[in-house]
Amino acid sequence: MAAKMYYDRDVSTAPIENKLIAIIGYGSQAHAHAQNLRDSGFNVVVGLRDGSASRAKAEQAGLRVASIEDATKEADVIMLLIPDEQQPKVYEQSIAPHLSAGKALAFGHGFNVHFGRITPPADVDVFLVAPKGPGHMLRRVYADGAGMPGIFAVQQDATGHARDIALAYANGIGCTRAGVLETTFKEETETDLFGEQSVLCGGVTHLIQAGFETLVEAGYQPEIAYFETLHEVKLIVDLIYEKGFEGMRHSISNTAEFGDYVTGPRVVTAETKAEMGRVLQDIQTGKFAERFIADAEAGFPFMEEQRGKMRDHTLEVVGKELRDKMPFINKKALEV
Repeated sequence: MAAKMYYDRDVSTAPIENKLIAIIGYGSQAHAHAQNLRDSGFNVVVGLRDGSASRAKAEQAGLRVASIEDATKEADVIMLLIPDEQQPKVYEQSIAPHLSAGKALAFGHGFNVHFGRITPPADVDVFLVAPKGPGHMLRRVYADGAGMPGIFAVQQDATGHARDIALAYANGIGCTRAGVLETTFKEETETDLFGEQSVLCGGVTHLIQAGFETLVEAGYQPEIAYFETLHEVKLIVDLIYEKGFEGMRHSISNTAEFGDYVTGPRVVTAETKAEMGRVLQDIQTGKFAERFIADAEAGFPFMEEQRGKMRDHTLEVVGKELRDKMPFINKKALEV
């Protein structure tokens, strides 16, 4: 049986129509949630730490800003959207003391609840709503009158209305325009981490980089290598996004399709898939979470080292130069 998707027609917004929603943070996801909810007619306050550089941005967008403590005290629904590594400390210091019975604590990702880094009190609702895409795209498609698919989950239903509130919230940010799917905190957390690491971010970027380096090391022009291994990725992904594998293969040449079948398994081998299984195991056991938190607590030395390595890589340098000459590429800076 196919999983049920929930759309605008399936959802009542009544559960949050007379509630105040606090969005904690104003980064990529938070700014989109806050603005979309506001534009959907809901009452929103943005909770920020004193001295936050985001205060001016939120106020310029016409949003009311308060301290995290005051926003939590005042609001009925508190959506925590600051970075995962920062959430436990902010929760313990600024949110937990002001959570009263019957309120709802929400998340955009189940990481901290699933791995036991945040344990909400038993008398509050706990749910997540996770749009399936970055925040600036969530805002962009909403403003264009469309929506982004999402998923939702209820971890704790203290009031008996947590599920209805979660669905109403998903409607408010535009996700039910495209459809939302019900899941659990465990499933959302583990599949999200796996998808990011093995395919969407880690898999794709390292495949592109390896392909680019292979061509350049063989003596081909870096600009040609860029077009063949990075630029055209979007064109292929767009076809897959719109029509699936079959539609993409229908649109490419017979030569390209034949190469797909004979060469794909040579690059993504049985051992690659086996390694993906080990990656998933690291996620499920909490090993990845422990490594991530340790790096965060140390000031991200590993992550900063990796960022530095890529900053001056030929792929990045050549890519920036080429993109600057492409008038059809959106030069607008990301919203947040």
